[in-house]
Amino acid sequence: QVHLVESGGGLVQAGGSLRLSCAASGRTFSSYAMKWFRQAPGKEREFLATINWSGSATFYADSVNGRFTISRDNAKNMVYLQMNSLKPEDTAVYFCAASLRWGDGVAYWGQGTQVTVSS
Repeated sequence: QVHLVESGGGLVQAGGSLRLSCAASGRTFSSYAMKWFRQAPGKEREFLATINWSGSATFYADSVNGRFTISRDNAKNMVYLQMNSLKPEDTAVYFCAASLRWGDGVAYWGQGTQVTVSS
């Protein structure tokens, strides 16, 4: 069982940066692949990035590749999403998620944190 809590969302101007954090509970956190998703009003939830259990492999959606960076600190049970060069279209609720293995579907979701990018 993994419990996920996101933080770090807020209001930022276009071109700015934010770092989202995801605090995980559970002794087996370090064995999970972690992901970030987002969902804008009226749209489907969108995959953004994933990182493997050790942090040695990452993969990004084309929409954020080169602007967003996913990372993790297994000693602190934390996952991060550094977001740079933010655009108004990045406005959404951002979710942290855990998968049992790289490539698997999501086993656990966080509650989400709102990110709003003003133009």
